[in-house]
Amino acid sequence: MSRKFVPVAVLCGFSLFGSGTYAAEINKAARFDAPSDRSGEELPYLQCVPYARAVSGIRIFGDALTWWGQAEGRYARGNRPKVGAVMSFRPHGRMELGHVAAVSRIIDSRNVLLRHANWSEIDGRRGQIEDNVRAVDVSPDNDWSQVRVWYAPIGNLGTTAWPVNGFIYPDKPGRAERLSVLSSSGSVQKAKASETPVSRIGADFLRGIRPEASAPATKIHGTLTFGSGKKLPQPPARIKPALADDPIGTIIASRTK
Repeated sequence: MSRKFVPVAVLCGFSLFGSGTYAAEINKAARFDAPSDRSGEELPYLQCVPYARAVSGIRIFGDALTWWGQAEGRYARGNRPKVGAVMSFRPHGRMELGHVAAVSRIIDSRNVLLRHANWSEIDGRRGQIEDNVRAVDVSPDNDWSQVRVWYAPIGNLGTTAWPVNGFIYPDKPGRAERLSVLSSSGSVQKAKASETPVSRIGADFLRGIRPEASAPATKIHGTLTFGSGKKLPQPPARIKPALADDPIGTIIASRTK
């Protein structure tokens, strides 16, 4: 793992980022309040935000604790690391402003390497850059909601389980996340209503249709008696069985012998 201090004067070169724009951002954001070196000249104090923005290309400004909220609707977010993504740390303990670090390599489902600034004190100095240092997912569900991070003064992983919001990817948000943003503003309900197909079937399209009779047909036993008092014999055997259950059909059949 590489751990190095890089003064801002070096960062202004084009070799590190391939673009003078990001290097200029880092130079502008640096605070010159770090301890002096042996010559008495002040060394730059580099914060995590400009460095994460420079190496990831994610154009978010402001304190690290605001990045996760600012990314909503602008950048894709998730809970799985990807190279080039920014790990967004929640404020915790003395880290009141949160922290952001770029993922430089994925080792396995629990281990990644990070590039970040102003994490470890190296040679007693804060605001330094560490490239390709280890971070380990220690969350119970392997969802990267808690991590331990390499800490240079002890030459090992720190003991704190730092809470993490998730990862901000340098991509546009997916459809599901865009809908989630719309839902939070109340617009998604309107969108769904406009997408609902309009029925072209009239309300009276079933008028005149009679439902099937649910009661079983009554069987005829013996003879039938009508108003004239005339009794009709039971249907002959040659009449179809269906007519045996149909008194009108029985009358017609008996008169057409």
